[in-house]
Order: sequence, then C-alpha cells, then structure tokens
Amino acid sequence: MAHWRFIKFGAVGASGTVINIAVLYLAQEFLLRRIEDFHSRLNYSIALAITLATISNFYWNRRLTWRDRQHEAHHSALLLFFNYVMAAGLSIVIQSLLTKWLALYLHYLVANLVAIGVASLSNFIANDRLTFRRRRAIIQAPSAPSATTTPPSDVHDKP
Repeated sequence: MAHWRFIKFGAVGASGTVINIAVLYLAQEFLLRRIEDFHSRLNYSIALAITLATISNFYWNRRLTWRDRQHEAHHSALLLFFNYVMAAGLSIVIQSLLTKWLALYLHYLVANLVAIGVASLSNFIANDRLTFRRRRAIIQAPSAPSATTTPPSDVHDKP
C-alpha cells in the first residue's frame, strides 16, 4: 500500500512541478518583470510558484493520495491545509534555499527542478506521518450495567 501511495504522491507532485515551473517562469519573465533586481524578483517568483503548487498538491493529495484516511468531520479543509503547509514547511524551505543557491550555477528553472526532487522525499514523509496520519480507532470500554438491569434473583429475593 505504501508504494502505491508514494506513486500517487509522485503523480500529484509531478503536476505540482508543472504548475511550479510554469508559474515561476511566468512570474520571473513577465508578471514581475518590473522588479529589476534578478534575485529579488526570483524571491517573489519562487514564493508565488510554491504557493500555487502547494494549494494544488494539497487538493489532489487529499482527494487521491490519502483518500482512504478519513478525517473527523470537525476538521475543516482550512485546518487540514494549515497542517499540510506546516508539514511541508521543511520541504518548502529546502526547495527555496536550494533553488536560490543552485541558481548561482545553473539556469533557475533547472535549479528549481533539482530542488523539487531533493525536497520531495521529506515532503512525503512529513505529510504521511503528520497531516494525513492514520487515526487510532477509539475502543469503547464495556458499558456499566444500567439502572434498569435486573439484579440476580438470589440476592434480593427476601420475603
């Protein structure tokens, strides 16, 4: 089961990678072109790309990868998304810093692809163990006899 879950996670991650790369490119080359400093523009472009890819990945991971792990009704999607982002925080930091560092030596899109690959494993483990973890089944203790239960007849059978 775990290998299928990782394959689904990989498929969702691949779609998130496409979103990430497309948004990064569009932001860096067009949307944020007015920001003249390359590294400042790259910071904003990375933030936008990661944000949109994270939203997409959360939606699809919830619907596909961890669909079998039902959550209590009182857990709103917003709270679950918050937990997802917190669990993926390390991965986001790794991806951001590694992209910026590798962009000094490689084209920024190649740097981003390498960083996504490195960060993916930590992202899977964090979300599998924290966000979409298995919930322990609540075992109910045997109930105490109710007041309507008839006591044994030999105890209270006095004339």
